Amino acid sequence: MRTVAFITQKGGAGKTTLAASVAVAAAGAGERVIAFDLDLQASLMRWGERRKDTQARSRVTVEPLEVERLQWIGAIVEGVADAGFTLAIFDTDGNDRKIAGLVAEAADLSLLPARPTCLDVEATAATFRSLYLARRSTAFVLNQCPPTHRNSRADQAASGLERLGILAPTLASRLDFQDAMAAGLGVTEYASEGKSAQEVEALWTWIRDRLAQSKGETGVSADRTLTEPA
Repeated sequence: MRTVAFITQKGGAGKTTLAASVAVAAAGAGERVIAFDLDLQASLMRWGERRKDTQARSRVTVEPLEVERLQWIGAIVEGVADAGFTLAIFDTDGNDRKIAGLVAEAADLSLLPARPTCLDVEATAATFRSLYLARRSTAFVLNQCPPTHRNSRADQAASGLERLGILAPTLASRLDFQDAMAAGLGVTEYASEGKSAQEVEALWTWIRDRLAQSKGETGVSADRTLTEPA
Protein backbone atom coordinates (compact mmCIF):
# COMPACT_ATOMS: atom_id res chain seq x y z
CA MET A 1 0.00 0.00 0.00
CA ARG A 2 1.36 3.42 -0.99
CA THR A 3 0.07 6.85 -0.04
CA VAL A 4 0.43 10.22 -1.78
CA ALA A 5 -0.76 13.58 -0.43
CA PHE A 6 -1.33 16.73 -2.47
CA ILE A 7 -0.69 19.70 -0.19
CA THR A 8 -0.58 23.43 -0.76
CA GLN A 9 -1.17 26.57 1.28
CA LYS A 10 -1.94 28.62 -1.83
CA GLY A 11 -5.29 28.35 -3.57
CA GLY A 12 -5.55 27.90 -7.31
CA ALA A 13 -2.42 25.80 -7.74
CA GLY A 14 -4.39 22.93 -9.29
CA LYS A 15 -4.11 20.52 -6.36
CA THR A 16 -7.44 18.78 -6.90
CA THR A 17 -7.08 18.64 -10.67
CA LEU A 18 -3.68 16.99 -10.32
CA ALA A 19 -4.96 14.57 -7.67
CA ALA A 20 -7.80 13.46 -9.96
CA SER A 21 -5.69 13.02 -13.09
CA VAL A 22 -2.86 11.26 -11.24
CA ALA A 23 -5.41 8.90 -9.66
CA VAL A 24 -6.75 8.02 -13.11
CA ALA A 25 -3.27 7.59 -14.59
CA ALA A 26 -2.31 5.29 -11.73
CA ALA A 27 -5.51 3.26 -12.12
CA GLY A 28 -4.84 2.97 -15.84
CA ALA A 29 -1.40 1.58 -15.01
CA GLY A 30 -2.90 -1.18 -12.89
CA GLU A 31 -3.12 0.35 -9.41
CA ARG A 32 -6.30 -0.01 -7.38
CA VAL A 33 -6.83 3.59 -6.31
CA ILE A 34 -8.82 5.28 -3.59
CA ALA A 35 -8.83 9.10 -3.42
CA PHE A 36 -9.75 10.85 -0.19
CA ASP A 37 -11.19 14.36 -0.27
CA LEU A 38 -10.36 16.40 2.84
CA ASP A 39 -11.08 19.79 1.28
CA LEU A 40 -14.14 21.65 2.58
CA GLN A 41 -14.96 22.67 -1.00
CA ALA A 42 -15.40 18.96 -1.84
CA SER A 43 -14.28 19.50 -5.45
CA LEU A 44 -12.83 16.01 -5.71
CA MET A 45 -16.07 14.48 -4.43
CA ARG A 46 -18.08 16.37 -7.05
CA TRP A 47 -15.66 15.12 -9.71
CA GLY A 48 -16.20 11.60 -8.40
CA GLU A 49 -19.98 12.01 -8.64
CA ARG A 50 -19.70 13.19 -12.25
CA ARG A 51 -17.44 10.24 -12.94
CA LYS A 52 -20.22 7.79 -12.07
CA ASP A 53 -22.10 8.97 -15.15
CA THR A 54 -19.17 8.28 -17.51
CA GLN A 55 -18.00 5.09 -19.16
CA ALA A 56 -14.43 5.49 -17.92
CA ARG A 57 -12.57 2.20 -17.92
CA SER A 58 -10.16 3.12 -15.09
CA ARG A 59 -11.87 2.71 -11.74
CA VAL A 60 -11.12 5.26 -9.03
CA THR A 61 -12.95 5.21 -5.70
CA VAL A 62 -13.51 8.68 -4.22
CA GLU A 63 -14.44 9.09 -0.56
CA PRO A 64 -14.73 12.04 1.85
CA LEU A 65 -12.47 12.07 4.90
CA GLU A 66 -13.74 14.19 7.77
CA VAL A 67 -11.23 16.11 9.88
CA GLU A 68 -12.30 14.40 13.09
CA ARG A 69 -11.32 11.03 11.59
CA LEU A 70 -7.72 12.07 10.96
CA GLN A 71 -6.67 10.88 14.39
CA TRP A 72 -7.22 7.38 13.01
CA ILE A 73 -5.55 7.98 9.66
CA GLY A 74 -3.09 5.13 10.22
CA ALA A 75 -5.94 2.70 10.80
CA ILE A 76 -7.78 4.10 7.76
CA VAL A 77 -4.76 3.43 5.55
CA GLU A 78 -4.46 -0.09 6.94
CA GLY A 79 -8.16 -0.66 6.33
CA VAL A 80 -8.10 0.35 2.68
CA ALA A 81 -4.98 -1.76 2.18
CA ASP A 82 -6.81 -4.75 3.64
CA ALA A 83 -9.66 -3.99 1.22
CA GLY A 84 -7.29 -4.48 -1.69
CA PHE A 85 -6.37 -0.92 -2.59
CA THR A 86 -2.76 -0.41 -3.62
CA LEU A 87 -2.66 3.40 -3.75
CA ALA A 88 -4.32 6.07 -1.61
CA ILE A 89 -4.33 9.71 -2.71
CA PHE A 90 -5.20 12.51 -0.29
CA ASP A 91 -6.49 15.86 -1.52
CA THR A 92 -6.02 18.13 1.49
CA ASP A 93 -7.54 21.40 2.64
CA GLY A 94 -5.09 24.12 1.66
CA ASN A 95 -6.28 26.44 4.43
CA ASP A 96 -5.56 24.13 7.35
CA ARG A 97 -1.91 23.47 8.21
CA LYS A 98 -2.83 21.03 10.97
CA ILE A 99 -4.69 18.83 8.49
CA ALA A 100 -1.81 19.02 6.04
CA GLY A 101 0.64 18.02 8.75
CA LEU A 102 -1.40 15.02 9.90
CA VAL A 103 -1.84 13.76 6.34
CA ALA A 104 1.83 14.31 5.47
CA GLU A 105 2.80 12.30 8.53
CA ALA A 106 0.91 9.31 7.11
CA ALA A 107 1.90 9.80 3.46
CA ASP A 108 4.79 8.07 1.75
CA LEU A 109 5.15 11.12 -0.50
CA SER A 110 3.78 14.67 -0.24
CA LEU A 111 3.50 16.70 -3.44
CA LEU A 112 3.35 20.49 -3.29
CA PRO A 113 1.81 22.03 -6.43
CA ALA A 114 2.79 25.61 -7.26
CA ARG A 115 2.17 27.94 -10.17
CA PRO A 116 5.15 29.80 -11.66
CA THR A 117 4.55 32.96 -9.65
CA CYS A 118 6.53 34.58 -6.86
CA LEU A 119 3.62 34.28 -4.40
CA ASP A 120 3.11 30.59 -5.13
CA VAL A 121 6.81 29.78 -4.81
CA GLU A 122 7.05 31.64 -1.50
CA ALA A 123 3.95 29.96 -0.05
CA THR A 124 5.05 26.52 -1.21
CA ALA A 125 8.55 27.05 0.16
CA ALA A 126 7.09 27.73 3.61
CA THR A 127 5.08 24.49 3.46
CA PHE A 128 8.14 22.57 2.33
CA ARG A 129 10.22 23.80 5.25
CA SER A 130 7.65 22.57 7.76
CA LEU A 131 7.53 19.14 6.11
CA TYR A 132 11.32 19.04 5.87
CA LEU A 133 11.62 19.61 9.59
CA ALA A 134 9.22 16.70 10.10
CA ARG A 135 11.49 14.55 7.89
CA ARG A 136 8.77 13.78 5.37
CA SER A 137 9.48 12.76 1.78
CA THR A 138 8.40 15.80 -0.21
CA ALA A 139 8.61 17.19 -3.74
CA PHE A 140 7.41 20.26 -5.63
CA VAL A 141 5.19 20.10 -8.71
CA LEU A 142 5.42 23.18 -10.91
CA ASN A 143 1.95 23.40 -12.43
CA GLN A 144 0.01 25.61 -14.86
CA CYS A 145 3.12 26.80 -16.67
CA PRO A 146 2.76 28.70 -19.97
CA PRO A 147 2.55 26.02 -22.73
CA THR A 148 5.65 27.23 -24.57
CA HIS A 149 8.89 25.35 -24.97
CA ARG A 150 10.92 27.93 -23.07
CA ASN A 151 9.44 30.47 -20.69
CA SER A 152 11.56 32.67 -18.43
CA ARG A 153 8.94 32.87 -15.66
CA ALA A 154 8.58 29.09 -15.48
CA ASP A 155 12.36 28.64 -15.66
CA GLN A 156 12.88 31.05 -12.77
CA ALA A 157 10.23 29.33 -10.67
CA ALA A 158 11.73 25.92 -11.40
CA SER A 159 15.19 27.13 -10.43
CA GLY A 160 13.85 28.59 -7.19
CA LEU A 161 12.08 25.39 -6.22
CA GLU A 162 15.02 23.18 -7.17
CA ARG A 163 17.23 25.16 -4.80
CA LEU A 164 14.89 24.13 -2.00
CA GLY A 165 14.23 20.49 -2.79
CA ILE A 166 13.14 17.89 -5.31
CA LEU A 167 11.17 19.02 -8.38
CA ALA A 168 8.78 16.58 -10.05
CA PRO A 169 7.96 16.79 -13.78
CA THR A 170 6.43 20.11 -14.79
CA LEU A 171 2.93 20.53 -16.22
CA ALA A 172 1.58 23.24 -18.52
CA SER A 173 -1.70 25.12 -18.32
CA ARG A 174 -4.09 23.69 -20.91
CA LEU A 175 -7.87 23.58 -21.23
CA ASP A 176 -7.79 19.77 -21.36
CA PHE A 177 -7.35 19.72 -17.57
CA GLN A 178 -10.41 21.86 -16.87
CA ASP A 179 -12.51 20.07 -19.49
CA ALA A 180 -11.56 16.67 -18.09
CA MET A 181 -12.55 17.70 -14.56
CA ALA A 182 -15.91 19.01 -15.81
CA ALA A 183 -16.52 15.68 -17.55
CA GLY A 184 -15.64 13.55 -14.52
CA LEU A 185 -12.54 12.19 -16.23
CA GLY A 186 -8.79 12.26 -15.87
CA VAL A 187 -6.90 14.08 -18.58
CA THR A 188 -5.40 10.77 -19.77
CA GLU A 189 -8.95 9.62 -20.50
CA TYR A 190 -10.31 12.87 -21.87
CA ALA A 191 -7.48 13.59 -24.33
CA SER A 192 -5.29 10.51 -24.26
CA GLU A 193 -3.07 11.61 -27.14
CA GLY A 194 -2.65 15.20 -25.97
CA LYS A 195 0.35 16.87 -24.36
CA SER A 196 -1.43 17.20 -21.02
CA ALA A 197 -1.96 13.44 -20.91
CA GLN A 198 1.73 12.90 -21.68
CA GLU A 199 2.71 15.22 -18.84
CA VAL A 200 0.44 13.47 -16.34
CA GLU A 201 1.77 10.08 -17.43
CA ALA A 202 5.30 11.39 -16.88
CA LEU A 203 4.31 12.69 -13.45
CA TRP A 204 2.74 9.37 -12.46
CA THR A 205 5.83 7.46 -13.62
CA TRP A 206 7.98 9.79 -11.53
CA ILE A 207 5.70 9.33 -8.50
CA ARG A 208 5.72 5.54 -8.91
CA ASP A 209 9.50 5.47 -9.01
CA ARG A 210 9.79 7.81 -6.02
CA LEU A 211 7.39 5.64 -4.04
CA ALA A 212 9.46 2.58 -4.90
CA GLN A 213 12.49 4.37 -3.45
CA SER A 214 10.62 5.37 -0.30
CA LYS A 215 9.62 1.74 0.21
CA GLY A 216 13.20 0.62 -0.28
CA GLU A 217 12.32 -1.37 -3.39
CA THR A 218 15.35 -0.04 -5.24
CA GLY A 219 17.66 0.20 -2.26
CA VAL A 220 17.33 3.98 -2.01
CA SER A 221 16.36 5.56 1.30
CA ALA A 222 13.48 8.01 1.38
CA ASP A 223 15.68 10.38 3.36
CA ARG A 224 17.75 10.94 0.22
CA THR A 225 14.80 12.75 -1.37
CA LEU A 226 15.18 15.56 1.15
CA THR A 227 17.30 18.60 0.50
CA GLU A 228 18.36 21.18 3.08
CA PRO A 229 16.02 24.15 2.59
CA ALA A 230 17.55 27.49 1.68
